[in-house]
Amino acid sequence: MPLGAFVPQSSSPFSAAGGRSAIPRGVWVLGFVSLLMDVSSELAHSLLPLFLAGTLGVPVLAIGLIEGVAEATALICKVFSGALSDWLGKRKPLVLLGYGLAAFSKPLFPLADSASTVLLARFVDRVGKGVRGAPRDALIADITPPEIRGAAFGLRQSMDTVGAVLGPLLAIGLMLVYRDDIRSALWWSLPPALLAVAAIWLWVREPAEHGEARAPASLFRRAVFSRFSAGFWGVAGLGAVFTLARFSEAFLVLRGAQLGLPLAWAPLVMVAMSASYAISAYPLGWLSDHVSRARLLQLSLLLLIAADLALGAAAGPALLLAGALLWGLHLGCSQGLLSALVAQTAPPGLAGSAFGLFNLICGAATLLASALAGVLWQTWGAAAAFHGGAAFAAAALLLGLVLRPLRQF
Repeated sequence: MPLGAFVPQSSSPFSAAGGRSAIPRGVWVLGFVSLLMDVSSELAHSLLPLFLAGTLGVPVLAIGLIEGVAEATALICKVFSGALSDWLGKRKPLVLLGYGLAAFSKPLFPLADSASTVLLARFVDRVGKGVRGAPRDALIADITPPEIRGAAFGLRQSMDTVGAVLGPLLAIGLMLVYRDDIRSALWWSLPPALLAVAAIWLWVREPAEHGEARAPASLFRRAVFSRFSAGFWGVAGLGAVFTLARFSEAFLVLRGAQLGLPLAWAPLVMVAMSASYAISAYPLGWLSDHVSRARLLQLSLLLLIAADLALGAAAGPALLLAGALLWGLHLGCSQGLLSALVAQTAPPGLAGSAFGLFNLICGAATLLASALAGVLWQTWGAAAAFHGGAAFAAAALLLGLVLRPLRQF
């Protein structure tokens, strides 16, 4: 059955009232692709902390470094792929390459016999994410009218996060079927990744006005770099502090295992977080098109502080799941909104470069955040790691209150 059977046409019920534009079909296609890849990635991601700590005997600090390097790699790669997509005037080839690399990495996880192999697999996977991320986000900005970009980014993020719910649920089912054999369960991350690549090849389309290459626009040329406004740098700075406050979700899975969740059920923490994220991302993205975005960012930081405090204080499943739900609400409130702000403040013709530069800055913060969380956990315990995250979130909240360029949003 063709994808068009699942994708709303121009008469979409998601058209806004008062003649506002409908969310373009291409956004739905990219959301469907993201859903498939997140089923694959989150199936693996929800099991890898247990695989590293239990099967391979890797200490928590090393797990934090692996996660930090992996996520930072993805974000840093976006600066180059975003600029390249601006220069080529083409987004789809880089999106296809990125998803292809991610699919190629999946068999490496169940075949791994050491932490270095897992690091290599995560590196390839995250390079793929980095290559596709900025061009995909720039493509959404290209095809979406400015007045509904918050809703469009929120919708894609919601569909992406539906996959992040289904992936850990599938991991739980596979662990029960295979009786805690993590390697066997990890093999099932490959089929949805291959389907995602096929969907891009068949159904993703470039807008006609981006069919020709443009003049080179290297971020490393002063004339290009100077085109980024104070508003953009304010958004990038706030995004970096957000990233410092929100280290890898692998620590949520480790927290669940530490508090006594059975091995097969430890991914339930990711299910709760991702379900909350999926449910909230689209409506909060839509809301960001109608109310002060600065206020929503402040709300998201309050949610993250509450999540960290709950996870730090947890002694059983109740506070653990409450913290995971609040963490997901924070993501739903902030991630699509930050993407919309990047699109809003990007210089004309440099949307891919803007997303890439934003993620380069956040990439450095990601590496530092996960490494710090690992050090705090290994030295003073799990509560210290989450309390440190709450402190960074409070700092981000203060930064957002005092940065003048952000008040216009």
